[in-house]
Amino acid sequence: MINKRLLIKNLLAHNDENSFYDKKLKVNIGYKEGKAKFLKHVCALSNSNPKNNSYIVIGVKDEDNQIIGVDFFDDSKIQNLINAYLSNPPIVQYENIPFPHLPDDKVVGLVTIRPINGLTSLKKNIWKYYGGSVFFRDGSMSMPKVFDIEIKDVNSKIVAGIENHAKNNIELTLEGVFDFMNKRQDYNPQYKVFKEYFVLCWSGAKKVVKNEIFYSRVDIEMINEQVRLFYSTLDEVSITYTENSFKIIEYVRLGLNKSFKYYKLEEKTIHFNDNANYSIEAQLIFEPPQFNKKVLHHIYNANNTILDKLEKNLKLTQIETEDLKNIAASYLICYLNGFEDALLKLEMTKPYLKNFSKELYNTYKDTIRILRKVKYS
Repeated sequence: MINKRLLIKNLLAHNDENSFYDKKLKVNIGYKEGKAKFLKHVCALSNSNPKNNSYIVIGVKDEDNQIIGVDFFDDSKIQNLINAYLSNPPIVQYENIPFPHLPDDKVVGLVTIRPINGLTSLKKNIWKYYGGSVFFRDGSMSMPKVFDIEIKDVNSKIVAGIENHAKNNIELTLEGVFDFMNKRQDYNPQYKVFKEYFVLCWSGAKKVVKNEIFYSRVDIEMINEQVRLFYSTLDEVSITYTENSFKIIEYVRLGLNKSFKYYKLEEKTIHFNDNANYSIEAQLIFEPPQFNKKVLHHIYNANNTILDKLEKNLKLTQIETEDLKNIAASYLICYLNGFEDALLKLEMTKPYLKNFSKELYNTYKDTIRILRKVKYS
């Protein structure tokens, strides 16, 4: 089993970007341009390194390899994006890797692109790239090329060496458990060994509601691989497990006019197998709350007034300042209830919420995370 934190260190130490490895400061697949660039890099690495795993490391400065991290990204539906836009799509896995020096809400993103037989190309137009385009790596660049020669396998020994030097051991596992338990001691840290091999650590602020146990500020890590499986500062989560599996159900808080409820969003189950492998099954179980259209029109127009004032740098009233705290969630509810333009309005609030406060910006990011899950499904 590969220790992904050690793998990232080895990739960064190896040399500059090449035909099996790329690094990015950030990626943004929430927008068409970001999607297109991400698909281009996946396509290029898959074609340029057809016999081995390829990697994209996200959250690293290009000029000096400084690890600054990115927000936790839930990848459960990212394969849907790959399958929708690429012909002969590779299997792509996005993992969140915690590093000790990073803040709690930051990780390094690790994209693993599995080798696949045949050529990968864009299936349809996206942004400025045309359907049918084929990309390859040219040094550290992903470039469109005419495919007229067979790609030689020059990376197998190099990639195998990097992966072998990143294999996990008992010492790294024990250190990972101790680090997690010490860092999360304020949030009821726990661990469990599955199948005598997998070590899972989790923590969260516990509360009991009608004899049911829920957790907030949840952090879940697969210690063997140094992979963060789940992280949220805002949502509520229920946790259950057996000897062979670990299940979390994520709830999201939504509502209008100071009346809020928790709705089930996603059920995620980690299955541990006897062959020293595990798999993650994610199922969206979200049913959007429905509200009176007249009420929604009133809230939508009020939100638009607030957004207009922010754009013109006008002072908000006390009531508008209070409404600003829920503007992201209420735009989301409007969108889920048929207000198509609410999605654009939601995106327009980003810079203003980011400048207003970290707390408000976190509510925006969490709203976008919910939206991404719903749209991918």
